[in-house]
Amino acid sequence: QVQLVESGGGLVQAGGSLSLSCAASGRTFSSYVMGWFRQAPGKEREFVAAISWGGAPTLYADSVKGRFTISRDNAKNTVYLQMNSLKPEDTAVYYCAASPTWYSGTNSLRGYDYWGQGTQVTVSS
Repeated sequence: QVQLVESGGGLVQAGGSLSLSCAASGRTFSSYVMGWFRQAPGKEREFVAAISWGGAPTLYADSVKGRFTISRDNAKNTVYLQMNSLKPEDTAVYYCAASPTWYSGTNSLRGYDYWGQGTQVTVSS
Protein backbone atom coordinates (compact mmCIF):
# COMPACT_ATOMS: atom_id res chain seq x y z
CA GLN A 1 0.00 0.00 0.00
CA VAL A 2 1.04 3.56 -0.72
CA GLN A 3 -0.57 6.52 0.98
CA LEU A 4 -0.45 9.83 -0.89
CA VAL A 5 -1.20 13.28 0.54
CA GLU A 6 -1.27 16.38 -1.65
CA SER A 7 -0.72 19.92 -0.44
CA GLY A 8 -0.05 23.38 -1.81
CA GLY A 9 -3.32 24.17 -3.53
CA GLY A 10 -5.01 27.52 -3.22
CA LEU A 11 -6.31 30.61 -4.97
CA VAL A 12 -4.09 32.50 -7.39
CA GLN A 13 -4.60 35.13 -10.07
CA ALA A 14 -4.14 34.33 -13.72
CA GLY A 15 -0.47 34.50 -14.65
CA GLY A 16 0.60 33.50 -11.18
CA SER A 17 2.33 30.39 -9.86
CA LEU A 18 1.65 27.59 -7.40
CA SER A 19 3.70 24.63 -6.28
CA LEU A 20 1.99 21.39 -5.33
CA SER A 21 3.55 18.65 -3.26
CA CYS A 22 2.58 15.03 -2.79
CA ALA A 23 4.06 13.14 0.14
CA ALA A 24 4.10 9.36 -0.02
CA SER A 25 4.29 6.80 2.73
CA GLY A 26 4.17 3.05 2.75
CA ARG A 27 6.09 0.95 0.26
CA THR A 28 9.24 2.16 -1.47
CA PHE A 29 8.48 5.47 -3.14
CA SER A 30 11.32 5.19 -5.66
CA SER A 31 9.77 2.06 -7.15
CA TYR A 32 6.74 3.99 -8.41
CA VAL A 33 6.09 6.14 -11.40
CA MET A 34 4.32 9.24 -10.13
CA GLY A 35 1.66 11.21 -11.94
CA TRP A 36 -0.47 14.30 -11.51
CA PHE A 37 -4.04 14.43 -12.74
CA ARG A 38 -6.76 17.05 -12.41
CA GLN A 39 -10.54 17.19 -12.47
CA ALA A 40 -12.53 20.34 -13.14
CA PRO A 41 -16.21 20.61 -12.15
CA GLY A 42 -18.39 18.67 -14.54
CA LYS A 43 -15.42 17.21 -16.40
CA GLU A 44 -13.59 13.92 -16.39
CA ARG A 45 -10.31 13.51 -14.58
CA GLU A 46 -7.43 14.19 -16.97
CA PHE A 47 -3.72 13.58 -17.12
CA VAL A 48 -1.36 16.47 -16.34
CA ALA A 49 2.17 15.08 -15.95
CA ALA A 50 4.17 12.01 -14.99
CA ILE A 51 7.71 11.26 -13.91
CA SER A 52 9.58 8.00 -13.99
CA TRP A 53 11.34 6.33 -11.08
CA GLY A 54 14.64 8.17 -11.23
CA GLY A 55 13.32 11.51 -12.44
CA ALA A 56 13.45 10.89 -16.17
CA PRO A 57 11.76 10.60 -18.50
CA THR A 58 8.85 12.95 -17.87
CA LEU A 59 5.61 13.33 -19.75
CA TYR A 60 3.23 16.28 -19.98
CA ALA A 61 -0.22 16.98 -21.34
CA ASP A 62 -0.09 19.40 -24.25
CA SER A 63 -2.22 21.87 -22.30
CA VAL A 64 0.47 22.34 -19.63
CA LYS A 65 3.67 21.76 -21.57
CA GLY A 66 6.09 24.64 -21.06
CA ARG A 67 4.18 25.96 -18.04
CA PHE A 68 4.22 23.07 -15.54
CA THR A 69 7.20 21.09 -14.28
CA ILE A 70 7.06 17.78 -12.47
CA SER A 71 9.92 16.68 -10.25
CA ARG A 72 10.57 14.25 -7.43
CA ASP A 73 12.83 13.83 -4.44
CA ASN A 74 13.11 10.13 -3.63
CA ALA A 75 14.98 10.88 -0.40
CA LYS A 76 11.95 12.85 0.81
CA ASN A 77 9.32 10.53 -0.71
CA THR A 78 7.79 13.54 -2.42
CA VAL A 79 6.72 14.50 -5.92
CA TYR A 80 6.18 18.12 -6.92
CA LEU A 81 4.27 20.02 -9.57
CA GLN A 82 5.46 23.57 -10.23
CA MET A 83 2.75 25.47 -12.06
CA ASN A 84 3.60 28.77 -13.76
CA SER A 85 1.64 31.11 -16.00
CA LEU A 86 -1.58 29.74 -14.59
CA LYS A 87 -4.82 30.20 -16.51
CA PRO A 88 -8.44 30.11 -15.33
CA GLU A 89 -8.85 26.84 -17.23
CA ASP A 90 -6.26 25.27 -14.91
CA THR A 91 -8.84 25.48 -12.11
CA ALA A 92 -9.45 21.95 -10.83
CA VAL A 93 -8.83 19.51 -8.04
CA TYR A 94 -5.33 18.15 -8.54
CA TYR A 95 -4.52 14.54 -7.62
CA CYS A 96 -1.25 12.71 -7.41
CA ALA A 97 -1.11 9.02 -8.23
CA ALA A 98 1.37 6.15 -8.15
CA SER A 99 1.96 3.46 -10.76
CA PRO A 100 4.42 0.55 -10.76
CA THR A 101 4.99 0.84 -14.51
CA TRP A 102 6.07 3.36 -17.14
CA TYR A 103 4.40 2.36 -20.40
CA SER A 104 2.21 3.65 -23.19
CA GLY A 105 -0.64 4.09 -20.73
CA THR A 106 1.27 6.32 -18.31
CA ASN A 107 -1.02 9.20 -19.28
CA SER A 108 -4.11 7.12 -18.52
CA LEU A 109 -5.96 6.85 -15.22
CA ARG A 110 -6.08 3.07 -15.48
CA GLY A 111 -2.30 2.85 -15.19
CA TYR A 112 -2.31 4.06 -11.57
CA ASP A 113 -2.97 1.97 -8.49
CA TYR A 114 -2.89 4.56 -5.71
CA TRP A 115 -4.43 8.01 -5.47
CA GLY A 116 -4.32 10.95 -3.09
CA GLN A 117 -7.37 12.83 -1.86
CA GLY A 118 -6.73 15.88 -4.04
CA THR A 119 -6.00 19.55 -3.50
CA GLN A 120 -8.02 22.43 -4.95
CA VAL A 121 -6.39 24.91 -7.31
CA THR A 122 -8.42 27.96 -8.29
CA VAL A 123 -7.17 30.49 -10.83
CA SER A 124 -9.08 33.76 -10.99
CA SER A 125 -9.23 35.87 -14.12
